[in-house]
Amino acid sequence: MNKLENQTLEQRFKIPIILVSIVIPVVVAVLFSVKLKDFGIEVEPLSFLPPIYASINGLTALFLIMGVIAIKNGNRKVHERFMTTAIACSVIFLVMYVAYHMTADSTVYGDIDGNRILDSTEEINAGSMRSVYLFILLSHIALSIIIIPLVLITYVRALANRFDKHKKIAKITFPLWLYVAVTGVVVYLMISPYYAN
Repeated sequence: MNKLENQTLEQRFKIPIILVSIVIPVVVAVLFSVKLKDFGIEVEPLSFLPPIYASINGLTALFLIMGVIAIKNGNRKVHERFMTTAIACSVIFLVMYVAYHMTADSTVYGDIDGNRILDSTEEINAGSMRSVYLFILLSHIALSIIIIPLVLITYVRALANRFDKHKKIAKITFPLWLYVAVTGVVVYLMISPYYAN
C-alpha cells in the first residue's frame, strides 16, 4: 500500500469513526435506562454478569500491557493480536454491561439494605469512600466515551501503515484505555458489597 492509499484508507474510516463514537454512547445511555420489565418482559436480573465483565476489564488491561511490551520488543504481529483482542474484550464487556443493566436496577454505593436510598446511617457508614467511588466511576465513564474514537483512530492508522501517526496517538490512547480497564475492575470491587442480596 502506498502513502496515498494509506491516507485514503484513513479518510474512508473518518465518517464511520465519528458515527460510531457518537452512536455507541447514545445507544448505551438509552439502553442503560431501559428495563425489560417496563415492557412486560419478566427476566431474572443477570446478576452473574458483573464479576464476569469486571474480569474482562482486567483481561483488557492485561492485553494492553502485553501489547505494549510486544511492540517495545519489536514484535508487531503479537502487538496487533493483543490490541485486537483488547478491542474484542471491550466490545464483549459493553454487551454484558448493557445486558445486566437492562435486567437489574442500579446499585447505590453505601446502600446496605438494598432499597436504593441512602439513609443517614448508610451515608455515615459510606463516609468519604462514597466520594472516592463516585470520582472513580465518573472518570471511568467519561474516559470510556473519550477512548472510543481514540481507539478506532489508533487502530485505523496501524491498518493504514501510518505508524508515525499511529505511535503519536497511541501514546494518548494507551494510558486512557488502561485507566478505563483498570478502573472498571476497581468500580466493581467497590460496589459489589452493595449488590442486592
